[in-house]
Amino acid sequence: MLISTMSSTPPWWLVLLLLRLGRFDYYNAVNINEKDENDNYVELGDEFILEPNEHFNNLLVNTTYSDIQLPTNVYNKDPDILNGVYMSEALNPIFVDNFERDPTLTWQYFGSSTGFFRLYPGIKWVPDQNGVLSFDCRNRGWYIQAATSPKDIVIVVDISGSMKGLRMTIAKHTIVTILDTLGENDFVNVIAYNDYVHYIEPCFKGILVQADRDNREHFKQLVDELQAKGVGTVNKAVTESFKILREFRDAGRGGLCNQAIMLITDGAMEDYKFVFEKYNWPDRKVRVFTYLIGREVSFAQNVKWIACNNKGYYTHISTLADVQENVMEYLHVLSRPMVINHDHDIIWTEAYMDSALFASQAQSLLLMTTVAMPVFSKKNETRSHGILLGVVGSDVPLRELLKLAPRYKLGVHGYAFLNTNNGYILSHPDLRPLYKDGKKLKPKPNYNSVDLSEVEWEDLDEVLRTAMINGETGYLSMDVKVPVDKGKRVLFLTNDYFFTDISDTPF
Repeated sequence: MLISTMSSTPPWWLVLLLLRLGRFDYYNAVNINEKDENDNYVELGDEFILEPNEHFNNLLVNTTYSDIQLPTNVYNKDPDILNGVYMSEALNPIFVDNFERDPTLTWQYFGSSTGFFRLYPGIKWVPDQNGVLSFDCRNRGWYIQAATSPKDIVIVVDISGSMKGLRMTIAKHTIVTILDTLGENDFVNVIAYNDYVHYIEPCFKGILVQADRDNREHFKQLVDELQAKGVGTVNKAVTESFKILREFRDAGRGGLCNQAIMLITDGAMEDYKFVFEKYNWPDRKVRVFTYLIGREVSFAQNVKWIACNNKGYYTHISTLADVQENVMEYLHVLSRPMVINHDHDIIWTEAYMDSALFASQAQSLLLMTTVAMPVFSKKNETRSHGILLGVVGSDVPLRELLKLAPRYKLGVHGYAFLNTNNGYILSHPDLRPLYKDGKKLKPKPNYNSVDLSEVEWEDLDEVLRTAMINGETGYLSMDVKVPVDKGKRVLFLTNDYFFTDISDTPF
């Protein structure tokens, strides 16, 4: 797929001038085809031809033009938004050309670091029943995975008495938001501190665990139960975090890339320089991000000093509404080395259902994967700043990948299946991702984190699973039991398994 790195950016004042003169406009996915009481099209909502398209499950789409979606908390005339929309206009002919050259392509899009989402083909975007547009491209797995490398993160939260009430509520929401930015290639733990330091999950003491969906949800439940009391001891909690990260780094475990500590507190009595001198300086292999909770800024200087002297980022979160934007800032910091070096790493996501992105009956519940890559500013004067413009991506139906192994070549009992580098099933005849809720089919909560060992369960020693996760090419035989006649009978068979990696993917 061709992409543009969009290096020529006009000044924001020029875009504003063009907008005021009526020479620059864009199609807002919510406002298109909407008219006011005088039968005039609303602002940013001109006529936008939509036609049903069989390739897109008969959704009403425009295959000649993309349009722009913005979440409710992003102002559609913000200078940065207008600038980015104008800049990304160059992608439109590229999207069209890609689709004409490869008709198997589905959705193509660009998610901006400022919050707008350019989608091709263009569609009409409908807010939820409360009139809210909660979809923010920067929260999606494909954006986060492409924008950063795998990371080991220890979240340290202050639960001393001063955190009671609204501060504790904001702190909990901050932790949950950080957890939502993690994926299967990341590792995490959460430590709470007051008079003493304790892991919110005692079973995970002294280690990092994979940030898969199950572990993230488990952490969220435990975070919700936290209560504020006692006196805070920041240095002990930060020391414990450094020890875990160093142990994993030295043992070659974890993400083997970025390491960070997220410190969430309402203040620090001192800067704890002696801790950082002992555990993080001079190499500063661990970045420290600090989140100052509450309206008071009495101890802001120390909290800011901690972040700035450990290659991190300091943010002040005074309300629940501030959490989302402030948490996302850490992704830009972690992406800087990659941006400066212009490492255009291509990522592939785990399987997900198309209907998760577009709540439409027309979307046949189709498993997809996204291939995405970061887009950087190529201006020489800003290259050293490491400016991430956004992420460009395209959805790939898994049925396209399965065409690599057509059914007619596999025999009567033969079948093909796909899994990720984490052992999760992308596609398998025994993968049943849906359940019946009345007359409707709905996705199961963990439909995209079903492990290979749960469907090829005769692989007791995980020989097949290990080989496939390691991307090996090989062959083995295994005795299996296959249910037939809707589970009434069982066949005892010997299956021959042939496995290999799909080049340039983690599958």
